[in-house]
This record gives sequence, structure tokens and C-alpha cells, in this order.
Amino acid sequence: MRCPYCGHAEDKVIDSRPSEEGAAIRRRRECLSCCSRFTTYEKIENLPLLVIKKDGSRQPFDRDKLISGIIKACEKRPVSTAQVEELASRIEIQIQNALKREISSQEIGEMVMAELKDLDEVAYVRFASVYRQFHDVNSFLEELNDIMSTRKTTKEDQVHEKSPDC
Repeated sequence: MRCPYCGHAEDKVIDSRPSEEGAAIRRRRECLSCCSRFTTYEKIENLPLLVIKKDGSRQPFDRDKLISGIIKACEKRPVSTAQVEELASRIEIQIQNALKREISSQEIGEMVMAELKDLDEVAYVRFASVYRQFHDVNSFLEELNDIMSTRKTTKEDQVHEKSPDC
């Protein structure tokens, strides 16, 4: 780091501490040439994330839009606002961890469906019916049958886990 006073390239860190609620690190530095002290801040660079829509257009990722879609799917269901927020946060973390600057709306939709399937099956079906745009009743019924077979398999597994070994 160049000294802002004399331009010398070498300094030493005198003090480091978290800043901005842990989002940055504040460092006090001392120039090894002129002994002047200065402060620097280090934080993660948040790259703008773009969502690629079905028509190929791009728009900035919008957490509020994500939450809005989840809330619509969970309407009149026993899903709390806190659960919706947690679900949105998990999806946002998955997106950030992918380390991509662009993500398709389809990928985001699949993430939402995976999370909703575990949270509330009715909300999952609602979201899937809008997101997947079923063309007819048969394709919708296929999705419901998949859920029912998954649910049946899960319940059978739970029964086998509870039965004692003989």
C-alpha cells in the first residue's frame, strides 16, 4: 500500500479490527519511510449479479422480487415471514457461492422449488405451476404424482427406521 503522504510503497499494520458490522476490516498503518499514519478499509467486492431472463434480457438480481414470488406461493399456508426470509437467504447464499456474475432465472426457479419442496408441498406445487407453465392437466398431474411417490417413499423409510432390529 502506497503512503498517501510520501508515496513510499512499504508500511506496517499497527492495528486491525472489524468494521461495518463485520463487513469490512479497518487497518491503521504506518509508513516505514516518513512514519506517517493512515487508515485503510478492506472489504469484499460485491460484484453486481445479473439475472438472465427467458427472453435473453438481463436485469440486476432483486431479493425483493425473489421474496415476492415465494410469498405468493406460500399465501394462506402455515409458512411464517421468518421462514420465507430464511429460504430467500439460503437461495441468495447459493447464488453468491456459485461465484458467477450471471445466473438464469431458470436456475433461480429450480433453487426456489427445491427449497419449497422441503418447506411446504402445496407452496411448491403453486410455485411449480406458475414457474414450469404446465401446458395441460396431465403434466401437472405428473408433477403431483412425483411428489406423492417421494412422500410415500419417505414415510416408508421412516417406518423402517423406527422398527426394532430382531
